[in-house]
Amino acid sequence: MARTALSPRRLAALVRKETVQVLRDPSAMMIAFVLPVVLLFLFAYAVSLDIRNIPVGVVLESDGAAAHDLAASFSGSRYFTVTPARERDSVSAAVVSGKLHGFIVIPQDFERRLELGETPLVQIVTDGSRPNTANFVQQYAQGVVLTWLQTRLAAKGISAPSAVELVPRFWFNAELETRRALIPGAIAIVMTIIGTLLTALVIAREWERGTMEAILSTPVGSVEILIGKLLPYFLLGLIATGVCTILATQLFGIPLRGSWAALFAMSAAFLVPALGQGLLISAWARNQFVAAQLALLSAFLPALLLSGFLFEIDSMPVAIRLVSHVVAARYFVPVLQTVFLSGDVWSMFLPNMLAMLAIGTAFFLLARSRTKKRLDL
Repeated sequence: MARTALSPRRLAALVRKETVQVLRDPSAMMIAFVLPVVLLFLFAYAVSLDIRNIPVGVVLESDGAAAHDLAASFSGSRYFTVTPARERDSVSAAVVSGKLHGFIVIPQDFERRLELGETPLVQIVTDGSRPNTANFVQQYAQGVVLTWLQTRLAAKGISAPSAVELVPRFWFNAELETRRALIPGAIAIVMTIIGTLLTALVIAREWERGTMEAILSTPVGSVEILIGKLLPYFLLGLIATGVCTILATQLFGIPLRGSWAALFAMSAAFLVPALGQGLLISAWARNQFVAAQLALLSAFLPALLLSGFLFEIDSMPVAIRLVSHVVAARYFVPVLQTVFLSGDVWSMFLPNMLAMLAIGTAFFLLARSRTKKRLDL
């Protein structure tokens, strides 16, 4: 029986059938609407790159008034949770055990050093097994000492010996809250799960149950099957994006400075490679366990680690940076952060959109070549 390449009637029937199947699948609803809420809460409250309340010790060896005043400055800093001590041995063991990330020693001759202008005034000992935290402890401790010195000089009517005064200004995230960058990035991770994992699992489940063979026996073309299978999940991904955005703005206080139109346009572009990758995974793996493992290794972990969501891509080795260019989330995470924190910057959006569509096209072509003999009648 002759048939056209694409029949709107057959396509509508497939979309209707797939939509009903999605609505009747509790696991799909859980992944699409419950899991995103859980992940957003985790990234909002459990994951934070803000350095606050670092546990440190302050060893006060001097009994002078200036030394006590400096120790009080450390206790009053929002960056430190101070454990006071009189001897180094009492805090060094805590650093070894990991209870403290370092300690600051205000030496016995602190007043003499202060009067003579000798440096350093204090000794800063940090836990080098945590390099990033050690650098923060060192920098923040030096900042506390410098601020204390400037306040002391100002109280005496002496201008601080500084030729240049630096006034930092932070664009887009003036409060320097990592939540404002993490929540938009978390939406990309959520859409990766919905697009790739859910698509791969559902189609693999059909192969397991034998319902895919029943579809293949109908007079339906391969393009109609692909579109009919993926269109409901495409719409589901857009709905989940809207739900996540409402949670981000209304519950977590993340500003949306861009437009909803730009947000959904970029999300639609990202769903193309996400769905294509899920389709490709289902073409190789025809059982749900293998499909879940492949989706985790090839989609979720790269999106989490190689997208710039948690780790700066520029700080990665060259080989890893090259690999990150084929990770669609690499282009989607900065787009989301820009939409939320900056606004509609189409000069930045368009190249990223083209990159996502190119990756998605490659996935669909690979999936089509893999399943062509099985889908074409």
